[in-house]
Amino acid sequence: MRRFHKLLAGASWMGEYGDPDTDDWSFLQRYSPYHNLDEATAYPPILVTTSTRDDRVHPGHARKLVSKLLDLGKGPSTFYYENIEGGHGGAANNKQRAFMSTLAYYFLEQTLAGKNRGE
Repeated sequence: MRRFHKLLAGASWMGEYGDPDTDDWSFLQRYSPYHNLDEATAYPPILVTTSTRDDRVHPGHARKLVSKLLDLGKGPSTFYYENIEGGHGGAANNKQRAFMSTLAYYFLEQTLAGKNRGE
C-alpha cells in the first residue's frame, strides 16, 4: 500500500484508498497485508498468483509479498505462480484459465490434506 499509487493504474485509486504520501499513510498502513506481516505469526499456507502483464495491479506487489514471507521463514507454506501472459484476470485464454483454476484447486486439496503446511 505504500507505493500502489506509483505503479500502473494505482494513481487512479487514490480517491478510494487515499494518498500514501500524506497523513493517509497512517490509516493505509494498518490494513496493508505486506506491512502487517509478523515473523512470530503462524500463517496458514498461501498461494499467491499474479500475471506479468497485469495492467491494473503491478505483479511487483505479489512478488514483494512472497519475498517478505520467505525472508520471514514462511517458505514451506508459501507458494507463488506468475503467468507471463494474461492480464488482471491472470489468464490470456481458456486453457490458461483452466490451468489457474486447477492450480488453485490442487493447492486447496493439498493444503486440506496437510501436505502444504510446512510440516
